[in-house]
Amino acid sequence: MADSPNFIDYVKIFCRSGAGGTGSMHFHRDKLTALGGPDGGDGGRGGHIIVRGNKQMWTLIHLKYTKHVHGNDGVGGAGLRMTGADGADVILEVPLGTVVKNADTEEIMFEITEDGQSEIMMKGGHGGRGNWHYRTATNQTPHYTSPNGEFQEGWVILELKVLADVGLVGFPNAGKSTLLSVISAAKPKIADYPFTTLIPNLGIVNYRDGKSFVMADIPGIIEGAHEGRGLGTRFLRHIERNSVLLFMVPSDADDIKKQYEILVNELEMYNPDLLDKPRLLAITKSDLIDDELKGLLKKELPKKVKHIFISAVAQKGIVELKDLLWKMLNE
Repeated sequence: MADSPNFIDYVKIFCRSGAGGTGSMHFHRDKLTALGGPDGGDGGRGGHIIVRGNKQMWTLIHLKYTKHVHGNDGVGGAGLRMTGADGADVILEVPLGTVVKNADTEEIMFEITEDGQSEIMMKGGHGGRGNWHYRTATNQTPHYTSPNGEFQEGWVILELKVLADVGLVGFPNAGKSTLLSVISAAKPKIADYPFTTLIPNLGIVNYRDGKSFVMADIPGIIEGAHEGRGLGTRFLRHIERNSVLLFMVPSDADDIKKQYEILVNELEMYNPDLLDKPRLLAITKSDLIDDELKGLLKKELPKKVKHIFISAVAQKGIVELKDLLWKMLNE
């Protein structure tokens, strides 16, 4: 996944399922029968609007210009007890990690987290029952059917939260993209200016004995991100899906502890539950400092979080980092 205007993680769509087909009020007639009994068939079900997970997808770009989705109405029943055809379902394929919300209430309807997982977002109306069902010994010519079910309609929001085992958290230029490019086969855009990464980049990190885990480079946080500053809450939500948070602060930062605390505060202000996730602090660009300076920095690091000194460029501490992350993911 590389920086691209094709990364869309939020769409709002008006959806309407199909109405059920009407039940038939029909009486049997043929050349031998002038006044036969009721034989009206049922109407078909209206088409559902279904959301289905697809692990091959990573963006909602295909739904960006889809403002209205309509399910197909069921076909009415007919004589000879013939049931009308069901309306065809409409299936919206989405990436794993997609959350579907009611746009009016913001209530979460469901989340798609597995490949092939299908959820009915809006049910089609049931078909009406034909008059054949209502014949009795005392009423052999019922002139009524049951009503067909109405369609459902409304605005929905589809919001993507990237699924990854490890989420990289840091200010712009903390070295997140560089680490991802070294530790996995991902090729994120890297340059020495803020917000080089404008979309989450995913990489598969190969571990020992054929094992692997997924790492996500989340675009850099700035102070005030929870209020929407910079890239703001648009990207903070992607961190909600990560199992382990890897905080990254460069060794040449003015105050490593303060930077870490600002990052933690931004996550807490956005969603306090994020602080329940396991955390690891990586001091990046450690090839720029000697052992003496490293010893001095250790004394000033926050006490309640494990730390590790790494250099992606010089390939220092990378194996140890993988070991630590693997252990945290499997504890």
